[in-house]
Amino acid sequence: MDACLTIGMVAGEISGDNLAAPLIREIKQRRPDAAFSGIGGPGMLTEGFNSLFDMERLSVNGFVDPVKRLPELIKIFLTLRRHFLADPPAVFIGIDFNFFNLLLEQTLHKAGIPTVHYVSPTIWAWRQRRIKKIAKAVDMMLTLYPFEIDIYRKNNIKANFVGHPLADAIPFETDVSKARAQLGYQHNDKIVAILPGSRGSEVKLSGPDFLHAADLCYQKIPELKFVIPSANPSRQQQIEALVRQQAPHLPIRVLQGNAQAAMACADVVLVNSGTATLEALLLKRPMVMSYRLGKLTYAIVSRMTRNRYFALPNILADKELVPEFIQDQATPERLSNALLERLQATQQTELLAAFREIHLRLRQDSAARAAEAVLTMV
Repeated sequence: MDACLTIGMVAGEISGDNLAAPLIREIKQRRPDAAFSGIGGPGMLTEGFNSLFDMERLSVNGFVDPVKRLPELIKIFLTLRRHFLADPPAVFIGIDFNFFNLLLEQTLHKAGIPTVHYVSPTIWAWRQRRIKKIAKAVDMMLTLYPFEIDIYRKNNIKANFVGHPLADAIPFETDVSKARAQLGYQHNDKIVAILPGSRGSEVKLSGPDFLHAADLCYQKIPELKFVIPSANPSRQQQIEALVRQQAPHLPIRVLQGNAQAAMACADVVLVNSGTATLEALLLKRPMVMSYRLGKLTYAIVSRMTRNRYFALPNILADKELVPEFIQDQATPERLSNALLERLQATQQTELLAAFREIHLRLRQDSAARAAEAVLTMV
């Protein structure tokens, strides 16, 4: 029997694929006749998704790579546009990958195809004028965080807060002993997890300061142990080379993956800005956040951002739950002092209560809520 409900989707990277796969599964539970096509990754393919291109062809980073790949990206864009205009889906869902998807959504929206964008661009942090372009492209925005709703409603864009999938996936109570046993640590070990970032540029800029801060902590507490999860084999090689060069005397384990286990087993986490700060919050781990950019990039970005805070826990709480050290403030001395303060703290009751409250707020069964919101557009 031919499918009577067609849904277009484009995910441009693994994080989008991770959001889209459970969304497809939830939609199919409600509408078994649904068929999906566009661009997707391995998780989406497992759910029966028809990908017109390999998702890897969309994966670009930074400023230079997209320029080099522009001819291929334009070709893919035009092919998708022809495909969806020739055979219009009941609804199109752009999964993150903002520039590409919003451009495609604008074209489809103009042709009368309902469009949904899943994961709000960070217009609440910088470049708020993008809201006008979003209004011309998107019929509904699905947001991961509750505070993102207001700016869309103020601009007459339909928006639904669906919660964060990490809040659904990570248990409400963290089993620290289990995480330590998994990684071969003892119950009474003193452990610092270090997460310098998933990109090579982040490790290059923040890694030396993080290792220097670890050394300063080790001088004060010589029984400390350190664990550094790496995002992929390239980052593992980069981090291991940095450890050999700068801190061969420190008891450091560099892991391939296992970021959540590394954070779960730690007494405190030293973390780069980004989703890892949210993971540390959901795992109820005290943390110190730091972030460095290249000087020119920071000069540009710092003039465009309007946020009081950088760390997601602080943004979600609208107050400083975790210390932030940005750019020139991110010195090894400041980082180590903040880490030592948290290592030596005897009471974390107030912090953990705040983390639990945020976890509950974000735990919404996000895929199910997203599926229900999408089907209202059909």
